[in-house]
Amino acid sequence: MKRAKLALLVTACLPLALAAQNTADQHMDTGTSKMAKSADMNFAMKAAQGGMAEVQMGQLAAQKATNPDVKSFGQLMVDDHTKANDDLKSVAQGENITLPTSLNAKDQAEYTKLQNLSGAAFDREYVRDMVKDHTEDVKEFQKEANNGGDPQIKSFAQRTLPVLQSHLSKIKTIHSNMAGGGSSKM
Repeated sequence: MKRAKLALLVTACLPLALAAQNTADQHMDTGTSKMAKSADMNFAMKAAQGGMAEVQMGQLAAQKATNPDVKSFGQLMVDDHTKANDDLKSVAQGENITLPTSLNAKDQAEYTKLQNLSGAAFDREYVRDMVKDHTEDVKEFQKEANNGGDPQIKSFAQRTLPVLQSHLSKIKTIHSNMAGGGSSKM
């Protein structure tokens, strides 16, 4: 008789135990999903900040650079990053993400520093900054392109990564040429 009562009790409690486990699993999935969403949102915010900085500094380089390669690269930054920024804005709107609309303190400080330079000093600082920024950007975009959780933001990273890799290659060549490793010496 005790076995029958125990079996009845187990049979009655089993659905409750399974329901509790499913609820716990759902909360873990939601937590993991929120963490992934948060990482994707952080990526989008940083990409927006960086994209704005590339456009503004590129405009400055297109105006102030004395080296024709640097001047041309600056205009390329304006053109390509304006397109990427518009693409990201569209993705963010679809994902209900509000992107920043002004430079962060670090990028503003670099912009101000560039504004106060001229001639070869401007060109050197701009190129140095672009090599550093694009090296970091390629790593961040590669990470999002490979591991992003949000399909739209991940797709944006995948579309933009080859452009950034091309920029990095070009600016490294310009840097090498300016350092005396090629034909465009200053």
